[in-house]
Amino acid sequence: MVFMTTVLIGAVALLHIGFAVLEMLFWTRPLGLKVFRQSFEQAKKSQALAANQGLYNLFLAAGLLWSLWHAEPGFAEQLQIFFLSCVTLAGLYGAYTVNYRIFVVQALPALIGLGLVLRN
Repeated sequence: MVFMTTVLIGAVALLHIGFAVLEMLFWTRPLGLKVFRQSFEQAKKSQALAANQGLYNLFLAAGLLWSLWHAEPGFAEQLQIFFLSCVTLAGLYGAYTVNYRIFVVQALPALIGLGLVLRN
């Protein structure tokens, strides 16, 4: 069970690194336009906001990776609970305000990971 938890937390961290790359580097490029379903004009207007959002996603990924590498198991678990909770809340808010798909892609994996951490 610990292995599954570690893999899922790592996957959530990698997802957030991917989100950050899309938001910071590809927001106005064809890949970003396709993923986020917007026109170039819309993307250009919100490019600075997207880059800022990408930076926050990197912070979430960094916290999750820190939780996997921390030597003290009790503190590592606290980090996992905190950062997975942050990801879950961000995903729920995004699903409510932007698109329900954000729940499936962002909140659900974090919520499952949180359940695994709390079960261990």
